[in-house]
Parts: sequence; C-alpha cells; structure tokens
Amino acid sequence: MRKITYEQINETLYTEVLDNGLTVYLLPKAGYHKTYGLFSTNYGSLDNTFVPIGQTDFVTVPDGIAHFLEHKLFEKEAGDVFQVFGKQGASANAFTSFTKTSYLFSATDQIRLNLETLLDFVQEPYFTKESVDKEKGIIGQEIGMYQDDPYFLQFSGLLAQMYPNHPLAVDILGTVETIDKITAEDLYLCYRTFYQPSNMKLLVVGNIDPDEVMSWIKANQGKKEFPKATPIQRKFPQENLSLVKEASRKLPLSRSKGALGVKGLIQDLPKEPGELLRFRYSLNLLFALLLGNTSSNYLRLYDEGVIDDSFGFEYDLDREFSFGAFFGDSDRPEAMIQEIQTILLNFATDSEVNEANLTLLKKKMLGKYFQSLNSLEYIANQFTQSIFGDLTVFDVPDVIDSITLADVLAAGKTLIKEEAFCTYYLYPEEEI
Repeated sequence: MRKITYEQINETLYTEVLDNGLTVYLLPKAGYHKTYGLFSTNYGSLDNTFVPIGQTDFVTVPDGIAHFLEHKLFEKEAGDVFQVFGKQGASANAFTSFTKTSYLFSATDQIRLNLETLLDFVQEPYFTKESVDKEKGIIGQEIGMYQDDPYFLQFSGLLAQMYPNHPLAVDILGTVETIDKITAEDLYLCYRTFYQPSNMKLLVVGNIDPDEVMSWIKANQGKKEFPKATPIQRKFPQENLSLVKEASRKLPLSRSKGALGVKGLIQDLPKEPGELLRFRYSLNLLFALLLGNTSSNYLRLYDEGVIDDSFGFEYDLDREFSFGAFFGDSDRPEAMIQEIQTILLNFATDSEVNEANLTLLKKKMLGKYFQSLNSLEYIANQFTQSIFGDLTVFDVPDVIDSITLADVLAAGKTLIKEEAFCTYYLYPEEEI
C-alpha cells in the first residue's frame, strides 16, 4: 500500500491498485463511529455508445440503461440486497450520474461483513427477462415524478439546449420509451464492459485499520475471476457552440423561472489534471466574485427586485462536459437573464474582480471545504471523481491556495463568450 500524508488537513490516505485492476482507497478516521464503503464505476448515463468487451465494433444501447442497471444489481435470485444490509445493521444506497455509478453502505459494526456484501452484490449480476420487465414500470413511475418537478425541468431543459445532439440532452433516467427497449442482454453487455475492476474504485472511510481492511478486500477479490482488463472505447458527438439560443415552457407555476447556460468546450480545457482542477475552482471563484450573495452585483439586483433568494449558479465539469448555469425565480425573468449576461460579458473590467475580494472568497471557500471534511459521506462521494488523475479531494486546499487573479481571468476568458449563451424560461400557464 502507498501511504499519502496530507499535513495541512491532518489526513493519511492509503491506496493500492490490486492485481485485478481495482483501485482501493482506505482512509482511517479515529474517533468516528460510522464507517462508509463506496464502490464506484466510471460509467454513467452518457456512456451509451461504446465497443463491448471482447468485440470490435461500436454499439448503441438505450438511454437510461446505466441507472436501470444500478437498480437491478440490488435484486438477486435470493432476494433484495437492501434487506441483507438491513439485517446486518447497515444502510445502503446507490446513485447514477452522467459519468459515474456508485454503491455505498454505512454501518457502525460488522464492517467486514457489510464490505464483503457490497463487493459481492456489485460483482455478481443477476438479470432475467421477468425482473427487467417488472423494473420498467417502477422506473417509469420515477420518471413521471420528475416531470412534476419544475427545478428538474428547468435544469434538464437548459441542458437540452446546450447539448442538442449529445447524450446530455436526455435525462439520466432515460425516457419511458427508451427504458422500454432495455433487455437483460443489454444489461449484461453494459455490465461486462463497464464493471470490470480496472474501471472501478473502492473507498472505505471510518474508524478502520488499513492493513486489516486491505487484507479483507484482497481475500474477497482473490476468490473471484475476472476477464482480462480491456481499455474502454466510448464515442461521443464532437461538440461546438451550436446550441438552441432560447426556449421556454408553460407549467402550473406561481412565478416565472429563468435560466442562463454558458457552454464550454472540452477541447478548450487544460489537459493536465492539476490545471483542470485549478480551472474548475477558478471559475467557481469568478462566478462568486461576480454574483455571489456578498457581491455588489447581487445586492443591486436584489434591491431592484430582479432576483430573490432563489437565485443561484454552478459550474459543472466532468470528462465529457463543461458548463455554467445561472437560475432563479423572478417576476421579470428576461430582465434577470439580461443583467446576468451583461455582468458575465464584462467580467474582466468588473470592479468586484480584484485581489482583495479574491482573497476573501478563497478563505470562505476553504472554510466550507474544511467544514465538509467532518462528513464521511461527503468525503466518500468526492472520491467518485476521476477526471483529475491521482489528485483527490484532499488536494483541493493546495489548489485553492494557489489560484491567482490571473488564473480567474484566464478561466473566464476561456468559458465566457456571447455565442456560448442560451436561455430557458418557465412561465406560469396563465401568463402566456
């Protein structure tokens, strides 16, 4: 095992790549009662066109299959894995994102038993036509629930505008029509390709002995046979700044909602993992400088009634996308979006973007970061990130500390272009 010490945050991480290709991280946290185990694969809803393991040609599978597969792995011939964890005093969960699928448990005792249950159920698929057909109705209901959520509809509508020819335009769950096409054979095809150990990570964090836990993991993995590790070939559309500039929709709302998307291009991003992480935090800092709730821009728009407490923003960066999103409720949504566009386009000369404000925001960002480290669940979830090479969540303080005003301005110049903007509005039905 390799031992990595992070002196600034007083953490020690142990890591090893096993013979089968699985990357293991162990993080002892003395004084904690709960232990988390998280098993994650670098496979999400975007990965629908790929070369299956053992084949040579690309295939395309139905949208929503990664999330469908996540659901089905919990169902075995002997019963529901959730019940197994419950009997062992643990709680379990799973989630699928655009690029990852993760399975986790938390427990205060029987850690070895629960860890082995986690490894075994993820690595032993069981799909039948009958169980797959049954699941279609369950996931169809889940899809229907999201169609009643205006915040979800706002975000998904904006993504569809920014990425009209990309898998990002389709929700992680897929649609009722696409999941109806999924077969047990499709699930096995995706499973064998993306759930190979070399495409996966395991993290155990809590009051653990690293040597003992690693011995458990090696004993478990040593009893199993896996196909030879194969590099995964994925295919995605070549992206450009061709997007749907404006769209809207009517819903039963009490107030209008506006959203502004700023589409970035993967080919414009830094290639080195450390610089990529710096770019991500530089843009987060720039957005906070321009429109954070202590900025003069925010306070002015708030005082004028253009925005309210619902206003927010984010910058998302992963292996296949880069975009900023600004959103909020407003009685004047068009005015809100126009103001945000103007502020963004003039970021380089905005009086808020200065050394003093940057220093304050970096301290605020670091404060939130250090506070987050008290949550084992936060640490576990952050380890699902894989686009930053060997860097982990524990490298974040050094990256934030190193960011300069020049970094912030350079990141803004890369992302913020008028041709990269698109707007999406949700209006109350009676107003149109």
